[in-house]
Amino acid sequence: MSDRAVKFLEETQPATPCLVVDLDVVERKYLGLTQNLPLSEVFYAVKANPAPEILGRLAKLGASFDTASAGEIRSVLAHGVPGERISFGNTIKKASDIAWAHAQGVRLYAFDSEAELEKIAAHAPGAQVFCRILVEAEGALWPLNRKFGCVPDMAAALLAKAATLGLEPHGISFHVGSQQLDTNQWDRPISHAKAIFDKLAASGIELKMVDLGGGFPASYTTGTVGIEAYGQSIMEAMTKHFGNRLPRIIVEPGRYMVGDAGVLEAEVVLISQKSYSAEDRHWVYLDIGRFGGLAETEGEAIRYRIEPSRQIDGNSRPVVLAGPTCDSADILYDKAKYEMPVNLKIGDRVRIFSTGAYTTTYSAVNFNGFEPLKAYYI
Repeated sequence: MSDRAVKFLEETQPATPCLVVDLDVVERKYLGLTQNLPLSEVFYAVKANPAPEILGRLAKLGASFDTASAGEIRSVLAHGVPGERISFGNTIKKASDIAWAHAQGVRLYAFDSEAELEKIAAHAPGAQVFCRILVEAEGALWPLNRKFGCVPDMAAALLAKAATLGLEPHGISFHVGSQQLDTNQWDRPISHAKAIFDKLAASGIELKMVDLGGGFPASYTTGTVGIEAYGQSIMEAMTKHFGNRLPRIIVEPGRYMVGDAGVLEAEVVLISQKSYSAEDRHWVYLDIGRFGGLAETEGEAIRYRIEPSRQIDGNSRPVVLAGPTCDSADILYDKAKYEMPVNLKIGDRVRIFSTGAYTTTYSAVNFNGFEPLKAYYI
């Protein structure tokens, strides 16, 4: 967590809601990952937080970048990052964006279908391509197991076809789910990757890369182990299946890199009840909700640590936490059994920790007339 961000909030008292991101925490996370997975290349997942301040700090540290759109590629290129340090990792791309990225020197492209592969062949001739495979994502708080990827047999066939289309079949990728709490979840997809390597090698095609995706967690209310445990487990799985002939290894951290760097401060707008029953929980409405940047509270899967900004003595009570908009879906936590002090008052401020990832980017532009989430980078 960032003491500097809390100090900034206490000394500056900016208007709420606002997010403060400590760039030193981002740097420490990057260095921790490179120390514990020293054989891997770090491609920061830009979608987690594309702030120029973050991209600039990581670019100076030598990071590479996983991008989802032409817009993200432009943002990375603006910091002098060459195209060879950029992966176009979205498996759903416009043909015009593929052609533009190729012209900028981007050589590495993801796909998971025959149609996408053919687009890449037509608009990025000679590019390196890698196929994303389906993963169950057990143990992840935010699974990613439906929209992206194909079964391993299809991946092998498509990579073989890539060679006939003039592309370079480069490797396999997968993602074990965001906020993955089980360090062993990389083992099975790594075994699938090795099987695809072997199958293609038998037909004369040598794959060179395994993209392990992201999944490394931020420190929310649920317990997590350190990055050391993830590095050890992943490298054990890699050597178990690939032996001493390790391929190129890529990781795509996003949430892990920036989540814990952010502290969000919000104001209590209203405290109310729905009946006069003493058993009825109080509703605490904040000036930020699901449409203001806290979209990942959907399903109450991501549970942020939330505390009053001032010391409030006395007991706590169960509450429902909700946002300020005129939308019935704008409820943050109903079933997660959050508690707030009985003496919490309207106008008090609360701090929401580990909010550096997927908050500013999820913040609506003008929903209900509320301004986008303001962010400070220190």
